[in-house]
Amino acid sequence: PGVSRKTPSDRVFCYGLMGSQPMDEDGRPVRIGVVGVCGSGKSTLVYALLRLQKSTGRIVYQGRAIDALTMKTLRALRPELQIIFQDPFSSLNPKLSIGQVVAEGLEIHSKLTGEEIDAEVARILEEVGLPADSRYRYPHEFSGGQRQRVAIARALILKPKILALDEPTSALDRSIQAEMIDLLRRLQKKHKLSYLFI
Repeated sequence: PGVSRKTPSDRVFCYGLMGSQPMDEDGRPVRIGVVGVCGSGKSTLVYALLRLQKSTGRIVYQGRAIDALTMKTLRALRPELQIIFQDPFSSLNPKLSIGQVVAEGLEIHSKLTGEEIDAEVARILEEVGLPADSRYRYPHEFSGGQRQRVAIARALILKPKILALDEPTSALDRSIQAEMIDLLRRLQKKHKLSYLFI
């Protein structure tokens, strides 16, 4: 089974990905890498798997075909399937404070009170290495590495099972890249996350 997507220029990208479960047979989280030359459709594949882009073919998650689910039904799965985009600056709304950015998912997918959401935001920011009071600041006030930590916090606050990472360190300085990889390793171990790396 595979997934394909036809582009406006009539190019058709076809993909096959083995291992549709977020855990291996021993119940441990997995890391899957998607590798290819520039323009080969790596990001397109991941967006299709997460149902962020239209595609054809079967997409199976935990034994359940999700390629034909309605948007309403799919919405219940969104917290489990999160993504971190390549450019942390363009993926954050500059008009929202960091607290608002990170809280957005909980406001949509949880029944927590405003006070409980604020406490969760403070907690998750500290977990990714940012001070809790940074939630009152705005994206332009942060470095690239700090903005990527915000993006990780935004995804992590929903307690996902699978986290897709679209070249999460490529826009960062070399000195920051190693820190980010170490953070992702720690978070995977603590939260039993499975990673889909581009």
